[in-house]
Amino acid sequence: MTDQRVTIETQDHVAHVRLVRGDKHNGLDGAMFLALRDAARDVRRIAGLRAVVLSGDGPSFCAGLDVASFFAEDSPIGMEALGDRPDGVLANLAQAVAYDWRLVPVPVIAAVHGNCFGGGLQIALGADIRIAAPDAKLSVMEIKWGLVPDMGLTVTLPPLVRQDVAKELTFTGRIVSGTEAVELGLATRTADDPLAAARELAATIAAKSPDAIRAGKRLLNEAWDQDDAPSLLLETELQVALLGSKNQMAAAQAAFTKQPGDFVDPEPEA
Repeated sequence: MTDQRVTIETQDHVAHVRLVRGDKHNGLDGAMFLALRDAARDVRRIAGLRAVVLSGDGPSFCAGLDVASFFAEDSPIGMEALGDRPDGVLANLAQAVAYDWRLVPVPVIAAVHGNCFGGGLQIALGADIRIAAPDAKLSVMEIKWGLVPDMGLTVTLPPLVRQDVAKELTFTGRIVSGTEAVELGLATRTADDPLAAARELAATIAAKSPDAIRAGKRLLNEAWDQDDAPSLLLETELQVALLGSKNQMAAAQAAFTKQPGDFVDPEPEA
C-alpha cells in the first residue's frame, strides 16, 4: 500500500483531486487529514485553474474516520492535533479538510460514490456541487460514536437542507441513498457515473470566463447569509469590476461568434 493519500492532476484548467486510499474506502487517518488540508491549499496555487473535481479511488468516496489507523502508534497526528487552530486561521485541522474547499476561488465538484459517511460527507459538503451515484450511501454518522459533526457541517449544511432535516440526519445517523440525498438537498444531482459527470461539468465551467466564475462563487458564498444591504452592494461591486474587462469582452465575443473564449487567467495565490 502506498503512503500517498491524495493526488492532484491538472489538465485543461481543471484540477482532479483524488483520495487514493481505496483499499480502506478512503478512510480518514492522520496522513489523510494532512494530505487533504494540503491539497485544498495547493490547488489555490495552480496557474490557470478554473475548476476542481474531488473524487475517491476504489469502492467509496470516503467512509469517514478510520479509527484504528488514526489511533495507531505510527499516526502522524493525534486527536488533540485535530483541534489545532493557529492564530489567524479560521478552521482547525479537522474542519480545514472540508471547509477549505470553500476557500478555493473556483468551483469544486465532488463525485460521490459508494460510502460517504461522517467526515467523508462533510468533505463532500465543502464542495460547491455534489454529483452522486443513485446507490451511493450518505450519512451524518457521528452520532453512532456518541459525537457531533465537527468538520464544518454547521456552515456547509444549513444552506442545503431544512433545519428539521438536518436535525433528523444528525440525531439518527440514518443512511440515505444518492437519490434521496438529491431529494433532501444533500446532493445536487445523480449520475450513474458521477466522476464522468463531474469531469464533464468541470469542462463546461472551464470554458467560461474565469473572472465571472470566481466572482459568482464569491457572490453566492458571501451573500447567501448576509442581510439585503451588503448582498446588494456586493453584487454591484463584483459586476462593476467585470463590466468592460478583457475577460468579459472575450465572453461577449465568444457568445456572438459561438467560438471558444480567449480568456486570461488571474494569477494564482502566492
